Amino acid sequence: MNEILSSYQIRKCEHPECGLRYPCVSDYTFDVRCPRCGGTTHAVIKRERHGDQNSESHTPGIRVAALLDNIRSAWNVGSMFRSGDGAGIFQMHLCGITPTPEYPGVIKTALGAEKSIRWTWNADSIIAAQLLRKEGCQLWALEEDNRSEPITKMTNLNVDKPVVLIVGNEVCGVDPGLLELCDRVFYIPMMGVKRSLNAAVAFGIAVHYLAWSTSL
Repeated sequence: MNEILSSYQIRKCEHPECGLRYPCVSDYTFDVRCPRCGGTTHAVIKRERHGDQNSESHTPGIRVAALLDNIRSAWNVGSMFRSGDGAGIFQMHLCGITPTPEYPGVIKTALGAEKSIRWTWNADSIIAAQLLRKEGCQLWALEEDNRSEPITKMTNLNVDKPVVLIVGNEVCGVDPGLLELCDRVFYIPMMGVKRSLNAAVAFGIAVHYLAWSTSL
């Protein structure tokens, strides 16, 4: 049986100068009123969404956790929880100013993933990282550094020890003290003018690359 996550409608504005077509879920603030002009709308399509459609299982490779170092945006953190859940990570270590799942912004973008991943909070990311090293974890940072390797050419992976993927602050990056503790540092190659991606986007790419490249 498919687990029903929620139902939704596709609605259309009846105002002749608007005609907006948009999805409507029960928790949307604009609900059945047109979010563009405030006019009357009607349901064009009604659907139920199912939780396990297009799901695909894979053989676990490296066990991956994450350490989010002073991420300032709750929306980024929620997105990371959702990406992490999709990649099968087993724990999130939240440090410094990183918002926890008690923040509405995290809940808004995590879409329930904050309930499926264990998480901890530590005021000091260095202390958290040192404890993880003592527990036998490998620390891998996603950062541009003089020893960074392109993530697309990742080799010599030790799948016997869990990996903690570290992502840093949106502006300042990973704390230099954390980088000193890391076993490896990776970066995502860029082809355009910009040198980096949004932190949540970069995390999503890296965590899925780690999860799948070591399990296929």
